[in-house]
Amino acid sequence: MAFQVKRDGEVTVIDVDGQLIVGNRQELKQRVLEEVEQGARKILIDFTETGYIDSSGLGVLVSLSKKIREQGGELRLSSLNEDLRTLFELTKLDTLFRIAGSREEGLAGF
Repeated sequence: MAFQVKRDGEVTVIDVDGQLIVGNRQELKQRVLEEVEQGARKILIDFTETGYIDSSGLGVLVSLSKKIREQGGELRLSSLNEDLRTLFELTKLDTLFRIAGSREEGLAGF
């Protein structure tokens, strides 16, 4: 997995490229927490290039969402493929996260 961090106005956008699984979830968590420590409060994670997220990857997203909310911020997700969207619906995590169909939708009204 690789990821890129960009700024779009006040929003920190993180592109995840590859699978989010037990072996690499800590990398993502660490990078997002570094952004939060530097003052980021609006974070969008874009999964355009992600085909698979395992249970530990879901767990790290839940943990990050909680941490960011405690800091007065919001974590949004965008561009989930059909399988990932189904996964979030089956686990009811679609009620925890604001999930946008595209990066543009995710950035809108942040």
